[in-house]
Amino acid sequence: MTRTGEAFMPADDYGRGMRPFSVNLLVRDMRPSLAFYERVLGATVRYADDDFAVLKLLDFEFMLHADHAYDHHPLYERLKSPGVRGTGAELRVFGIDPDSLERRAREAGTTIIQTTRNFPHGWRDVMLADPDGYIWAVGVPTAKGT
Repeated sequence: MTRTGEAFMPADDYGRGMRPFSVNLLVRDMRPSLAFYERVLGATVRYADDDFAVLKLLDFEFMLHADHAYDHHPLYERLKSPGVRGTGAELRVFGIDPDSLERRAREAGTTIIQTTRNFPHGWRDVMLADPDGYIWAVGVPTAKGT
C-alpha cells in the first residue's frame, strides 16, 4: 500500500455495508483508470487514493484496487502478466446514452471495441475498453422492431 493517512472509512465498515453483488477491478495505474471512469464513462469518484477507489455509476457502486495493493494476495503473480485484462467478461450498463459516450471516448482516445449501433437484443450500445482492457457495453433500450 502506498496510502499515507487514513482511508475514507474503515475497511471492515465498508465491506459490511456492500450490496450483495459488487465489482472490484484490479488496475495497473489508478490515474488513467480514474480519468477513464470519470471523464468517459461519467462515474462519480466517491473516494480515491493511489491504492483504492470507490466509484458510483448511476446507482451502482464499484471499486478499483491498484495491483500493488494486492502484493500479499494470491492473485499478485497473475497481475504481473502483460496484456489486456477483462476478455471474456462484459460489464453492461443500461441507461447511459451510447452515442454521447462514444463521442467522449473518441475525444479521450479510448479504445472502442464496437461502435454504437442497434442490436437484436433490444439495446443500442457501444462497447469500450478501459485502460487495462476491461470491457464495458453501455447503452439504452431500442424501440421494438428497430
